[in-house]
Amino acid sequence: MKLEFTLIETLCLAVLLLLFGYYIRRKVKVLDRFCIPAPVIGGLLFSILVMILKEADIATIKLDVSLQSSFMLAFFTTVGLGASFSLVKQGGKLLIVYWLLCGFVAIFQNVIGVSLAKLMDIHPLLGVMAGAVSMEGGHGAAGAFGPTVESLGVPAATTVGIAAATFGLIFGSLIGGPVSRYLITKHGLKPQVSNEEIASFEAAAGIDKSESDLTATRFFTHIALITFCMSMGVIISKAFSQVTSFVLPEYVGAMFLAVIIRNINDRFGFMKFNLNCVNLIGDISLGIFLSMALMNLKIWEVFSLAVPLFIILIFQVLFIVLYGIFVAFRLLGKNYDAAVMVGGLAGHGLGGTPNAMANMGAITERFGESKRAFLIVPVVGAFLIDLFGIPSIITFINLFK
Repeated sequence: MKLEFTLIETLCLAVLLLLFGYYIRRKVKVLDRFCIPAPVIGGLLFSILVMILKEADIATIKLDVSLQSSFMLAFFTTVGLGASFSLVKQGGKLLIVYWLLCGFVAIFQNVIGVSLAKLMDIHPLLGVMAGAVSMEGGHGAAGAFGPTVESLGVPAATTVGIAAATFGLIFGSLIGGPVSRYLITKHGLKPQVSNEEIASFEAAAGIDKSESDLTATRFFTHIALITFCMSMGVIISKAFSQVTSFVLPEYVGAMFLAVIIRNINDRFGFMKFNLNCVNLIGDISLGIFLSMALMNLKIWEVFSLAVPLFIILIFQVLFIVLYGIFVAFRLLGKNYDAAVMVGGLAGHGLGGTPNAMANMGAITERFGESKRAFLIVPVVGAFLIDLFGIPSIITFINLFK
């Protein structure tokens, strides 16, 4: 039996699976504890069902995921619109140091992935998918770069990336707290509570606590800005690829155009920018995009890669632990804030920003608050890291395509 879903039916199914994922996460505490994304839960369960039906020769399911790329474009455009350079100024030297540390992580994760992939005689681009794509990039980047790598003749790239990102989410939550605790107890560190610069930092980010409601006009203004960046970004990416023969995914052009427009607007004030509105649009776009990406996975394609993939991921975890303890902690100042930020680095270096926040929340609940960590880590982990991570990923893809 062959079941075919139309565009609208697929969109409806993606949203239902997203809501189902939220429901399951609320009921299963371990999923909530590790901050497993709701679309990953719902979409992955559906893809497992599809695999069972196929392997049992009961039915094949065909989905129309044409909208997936549009939601992906929208999400990465909102990431770009959140990257205000004034945040770097407000965060000071410590933010720059943390940002550079994260940039090195992205590069070295790709080095680890490619080196071990070659050693185990699998395609080096699968090593990239198990590197910065899925580790620092998470499920979003895995779902975005997977089709690009597959178009270069590497099957199962998306499935490998999603599997690695899920592994990273779990271990990013498992190791972050213990690593920070180890540093705090070993060095006898105490909290350094400071509220300075918080108000100006929030203003630079576009956070307006006095405005909780969004009007239709304000919402559509931001929609117009996002769709403009999306359309022009696609044109820029295609033109760049044609001129240079350098593979540049469409959403990269959209994201960097959004960065430019955001910072020009910060300088000249053409429109009143509302980060809450942008984040709302981004969250919706990411949820539907990931749900579609996960529900369309072909899990059976990754079985033969299970052992080499596991080896690569174990090395990624060991690297982030040693890097956090012996490099990041020292360069961040060897104080309490540095220890807390190392836990955050483990969270989003292997999983995502929610993991980083959960790790730091657990540590500060036990040992005391760290204002600096909670200001710097989310800003870098949520969007500034992409300004280093994505160029690194694209470079490695083009080197080993």
